[in-house]
Amino acid sequence: MVGGHWVQREREALGKGAAGWSGRYLAARHVASLTAVKVLFLAAVWLVFGLSLAPFAVVVGLVVDALSHWWADRRHTLARLARRTGKGGWWDHDPQAPYLLDQSWHTGWLFVAALIVTGVTS
Repeated sequence: MVGGHWVQREREALGKGAAGWSGRYLAARHVASLTAVKVLFLAAVWLVFGLSLAPFAVVVGLVVDALSHWWADRRHTLARLARRTGKGGWWDHDPQAPYLLDQSWHTGWLFVAALIVTGVTS
């Protein structure tokens, strides 16, 4: 993921899960840059393929994706969800679990956002 891994600043990657306003701010800054990358890629695809997209649907899809991304990247939120869904042991004992659950969360919500953007849900 270009936006999630390559564009994200080190400070954001390390601090977006921190408690308080600092963590919230770093998560928001990460999501803003990630969303900007998605807008650029979506614009390129739109230009190359001449897609017919409703501007409102594009905005709603990007907002849904951004909010879900911010929520998960606060980390404690996703950890709590993992525990509530019976994945707490995996989260606690497998160093890969938080990353894998994070990425599957983002992929799922990116799919929902794509459905919204393309109007499949209407």
